[in-house]
Amino acid sequence: MGALEEPITIDVDGSPVSGVYARPVGASTTIVVAHGAGAGMEHPFLAGFTRALNDDGFATLRFNFAYREAGRRFPDRPPAAIAAWRAVTDVATARAADAGSPGEPIWATGKSFGGRMASMAVAEGMPAAGLVFLGYPLHAPGKPDKPRDEHLPAIAVPMLFLQGTNDPFATPNEQLDEVARRVGPNAVVQWLEGGGHSFEVKGVKRSAAEIGASLAAPTAAFVRAHSPVG
Repeated sequence: MGALEEPITIDVDGSPVSGVYARPVGASTTIVVAHGAGAGMEHPFLAGFTRALNDDGFATLRFNFAYREAGRRFPDRPPAAIAAWRAVTDVATARAADAGSPGEPIWATGKSFGGRMASMAVAEGMPAAGLVFLGYPLHAPGKPDKPRDEHLPAIAVPMLFLQGTNDPFATPNEQLDEVARRVGPNAVVQWLEGGGHSFEVKGVKRSAAEIGASLAAPTAAFVRAHSPVG
């Protein structure tokens, strides 16, 4: 199915950030996608992920956080990142309405840092039909005693954690499973055997675009299972 990608500019509290919007004919759900701490929205992993979702009939909007837009390496603090998420979600909602689909489900998805910031935004009241995490950074590598999970129980929308079993940001694996149990039945963890933080698997040669694209199917299945339409 696919869709043409449209470069757009999004205003975040007076500062512009870049985005790429794509909407296949007949789309009825939009998936907004944020990048991780170390790479922007044009990384092949994210491009492969969103294009595979477009091929499956979903509209997507991936975007840069302000720090990445400005060429800085250190990620934005949560208030700035949450402001970006709110602004981009508002644009996605408006785009859906302009396309004749007002009120369609808007899902928030992100790689690592981007997903965590999405969850913080939703915990603070940002509307979203659900969340999909592409490698949730539960803790810094080697620091499982300092989990970043305090806000997750406040989230009532469906959440899918796609996580590699060899991800140093989520080992031991049982810790994330326990977080999901504590959150409740709206939180689901799907483990990808052997995957690292970027879902690379030792001994398996795949490009970043291929890896990203491989995560579209489980994302689409979860979104469809938890959306009233789409």
